[in-house]
Amino acid sequence: MHPVDTPSEDRISASDSYTRLFEGRLPNPYPFYDRLRTEDPVHWSERFGSWLLTRYADVTMALRDARLSANRTSVFMKQLPEGMSQRLQPLRDHLATWMSHSDPPGHTRLRGLVSKAFTPGMVESMRSHIQEIVDELLFAVGDKREIDIIRDVAYPLPAAVISDMLGIPIDGREQFRRWAEDIMAFTGGGALALPRIAERAQKSLFEMCDYFGSLIRERRQHPQNDLISALTRIEEQGDRLTEEDLLGLCDQLLTAGHDTTRNLIGNGMLALLENEDQLQKLRQDPSFTASAVEELLRFDSPLQRQTRVAKEDIQLGGHQIRKGQPVLSMLGAANRDPSRFENPNQLDICRHNNGHVAFGSGIHYCLGAPLSRLEGQIALGSIVQRFPAIRLVNPVQEWRENMSVRGLVSLPCTV
Repeated sequence: MHPVDTPSEDRISASDSYTRLFEGRLPNPYPFYDRLRTEDPVHWSERFGSWLLTRYADVTMALRDARLSANRTSVFMKQLPEGMSQRLQPLRDHLATWMSHSDPPGHTRLRGLVSKAFTPGMVESMRSHIQEIVDELLFAVGDKREIDIIRDVAYPLPAAVISDMLGIPIDGREQFRRWAEDIMAFTGGGALALPRIAERAQKSLFEMCDYFGSLIRERRQHPQNDLISALTRIEEQGDRLTEEDLLGLCDQLLTAGHDTTRNLIGNGMLALLENEDQLQKLRQDPSFTASAVEELLRFDSPLQRQTRVAKEDIQLGGHQIRKGQPVLSMLGAANRDPSRFENPNQLDICRHNNGHVAFGSGIHYCLGAPLSRLEGQIALGSIVQRFPAIRLVNPVQEWRENMSVRGLVSLPCTV
């Protein structure tokens, strides 16, 4: 039995912003998040069969609550026509192997094994290489009067870094971009968008698995100095990663490695350009770079939601969430909650005690967060110093259609 909508919920559901949010077509979701947080912070959507949480306290609780499962592949499939969901069973089965879609004890096992290869020291050792890539990208811009931050820096940097880490040849990177974008469109798509992108996502996933399967087998025979080789060697008390484990990890690392950092750089640069005082403060004192990246992650989060599924009936905010119901923790809304952040809609690169949830919280806190932070710091710091006269070409930007992943299609600037 589902909750009964209140008049407030009826008004919210009838708004244009509501539909556009679930279609992944709401260019600026933050005013709507504010409305939800004020009028109905634990909101049941009868239309889309999901709960939406917009308060910081509720979001952080949900991300840490063991009664909520990270295995949300069933949520994707329920939003597809019956015949299509049957054809896409292989896609569902593979996505269920992703570490971010698994619960303990399986998640604990995978996280423990992967952490032995994906260490803080390994990430820090990438610093000089990342700086070299950024310098090359900015040098390639040359004396152009106009650049596109997404095309020229935000996309190629994380693509190069994760490809180098995994040992992927340069000539395969454009293909990987398409695969990653197709899969992210599906896993992050709004309920109304999934049927038109699902078939393409499964095709790309098959192609990606074929490629990585061959690469994993080759690395087992002939190890190199890359992350895939390191993962094939990991063993703990007789346990090691299976080929299925490795395929899921490689797919997820490639997909997340492309998107999160790309959107951190793009969204972050846009926020700085729209807040000239903060841009100048960062330019004048580069020591603010680390705190600036944390604030940019909070201010316009690359990932806007994380989905969980109730494993049992639970109470939250005066509502009963039934077993099997999806719970959407809206990270972007939590990061603008005035009960947690002073002047939340104001960009402040010197903000202290910035406990944002852009990378999630709890046992599923993003494994790649240190790498994404490092890439963001180097890229944004270098762009700000390299182009003292950088300005937006257009005041209005085009955003990608995705309910979960918030990112720009392009960001043209004059330099």
